[in-house]
Amino acid sequence: MSNPLVSIITPTYNSAHFVSDTINSVIAQTYSHWELILVDDASSDTTVEILKKYATLDNRIKVHVLETNLGAAIARNTAIKKASGKYIAFLDADDLWKPEKLSKQIAFMQEKKVAISFSSYELMDEAGNSLQKIIKALPKVDYTKMLKSNYIGNLTGIYDAEKLGKVYMPNIRKRQDWALWLQLTQKVPFAYSIPEALAIYRVRQNSISSNKLNLLKYNYAIYRKALNFGTFKSIIYLIRFLIEHFFIKPRQTTQL
Repeated sequence: MSNPLVSIITPTYNSAHFVSDTINSVIAQTYSHWELILVDDASSDTTVEILKKYATLDNRIKVHVLETNLGAAIARNTAIKKASGKYIAFLDADDLWKPEKLSKQIAFMQEKKVAISFSSYELMDEAGNSLQKIIKALPKVDYTKMLKSNYIGNLTGIYDAEKLGKVYMPNIRKRQDWALWLQLTQKVPFAYSIPEALAIYRVRQNSISSNKLNLLKYNYAIYRKALNFGTFKSIIYLIRFLIEHFFIKPRQTTQL
């Protein structure tokens, strides 16, 4: 089995409290053929100093700094443009990967000839304490299912850029990761998952999901701006999202 390069896309913005743990979780991967592309979105804290320190210690770590704050979509797209890997993976600057994340997922994609993969993931609080919960990945999802809700945890998603081409995020301030996976699932019959929890998501107090009105506003923007749906169609899909989010998707959450 081959050992292709994996490009890991990580945007940072005032991430000094968390980013060292995130980078260390990449360095600890049992799969070693990766490049970590960190794009800082004009942080005002010590994030850039931390990133540059790691880059001097490991030549697989590459740092790019934006002069002005342009948002996570631009930061991620900048990293995607610079990516050289067959596979493109995503990890935000406050989340973690388990050591065998890449080795298991890349082996799965090669064995099954899968172009898009994802996995289950655990939840931790802002301080890094386990919430004793797992978001269980569905066995597979297609574009129709993804229109109802985002079933691919961005910190677990990987796509094959050689098969699908490089796919970029729309320049919207929030939920651009969902828009990316919507674009990608239009290119394949299904995206397939590994049921094991291979990553750990940090639940932040200011997250979108903690504010239900903002959640609806940003999701509506996905339908209208990212997918160019008309107003009526966007409202219909927003209603479908509400049903999925509150009555179906909670079944994914299980206790450790």
